[in-house]
Amino acid sequence: MAAIIVTENTELMQRVIDEIKTCYDPEIPVDVWELGLIYELHLNAENNLKIVMTLTSPNCPAAETLPAEVEGKCKLLQGISSTELVLTFEPSWTKEMMSEVAQLELGFM
Repeated sequence: MAAIIVTENTELMQRVIDEIKTCYDPEIPVDVWELGLIYELHLNAENNLKIVMTLTSPNCPAAETLPAEVEGKCKLLQGISSTELVLTFEPSWTKEMMSEVAQLELGFM
């Protein structure tokens, strides 16, 4: 499942994605983008960013730190006016949501 991306500023959105790719689940050696944990990114005309993400499970040990890390790093990007992160568990994350890169890295392919 690929993330839904809504923006008119593709250059700034690419910087957002690149920053998200620096955030790793501490238990899995793959970044949250490739893991498929980012469900949606919305960047409006005023450069207000909304991130909809999930975790590998509701009981994920990184539940307190990982979303805060993603939101915090994106807030610091030059050009971003505001950042809101929404954590969801619908739909539930499955390994099929991982990119091919992540599946190869983890030996699923």
